[in-house]
Amino acid sequence: MDKATLDTLGRHIQSLRLARGLSLSQLASDAGIAKSNLSRLEQGNGNPTLDTIWRLSLQLQVPFGNLIAPVSALVGESGVQVRLIDQGKDNQPVDAYWMSCAPFTERKSEAHAAGTVEAITLISGQLEVGTAGDSKTLTAGQSHKFSADVPHLYRTGESWATALLTIVYQPGKESL
Repeated sequence: MDKATLDTLGRHIQSLRLARGLSLSQLASDAGIAKSNLSRLEQGNGNPTLDTIWRLSLQLQVPFGNLIAPVSALVGESGVQVRLIDQGKDNQPVDAYWMSCAPFTERKSEAHAAGTVEAITLISGQLEVGTAGDSKTLTAGQSHKFSADVPHLYRTGESWATALLTIVYQPGKESL
């Protein structure tokens, strides 16, 4: 992430943490990250993984997109990059992302908040996506919808995969 993106992310995390009355130590502990790493993030430094951002959004009880909006830069690591396209503000919050996965990438995602559902439509390449008991290998133009409140994965073959990803949160449980 570039400095402007890190600064924005840090401001969002700190603002949400303070609004919820959480100490740096408490949020770091609840999210399973080192206090020093959280402090660096809030100062606009460090290089957070997607899992770190997801865990913070879960503990702060906000959609992942709330932490990275209005960041226009790509957010990612280990061959997976995402960019927030839009956030729905209706009764049932929905985030929309553009996602790109490098060849021979396997990304195991932690479970999101109860009731969270992901739907993915593949634009190009080939991508295996879903949960252990409900994964599907997609080719361009195909879609798959699955429960994201259990661990799930994204796995590419020998080519890049590009997709549109929507995350639907349950009302009142908007965190991931």
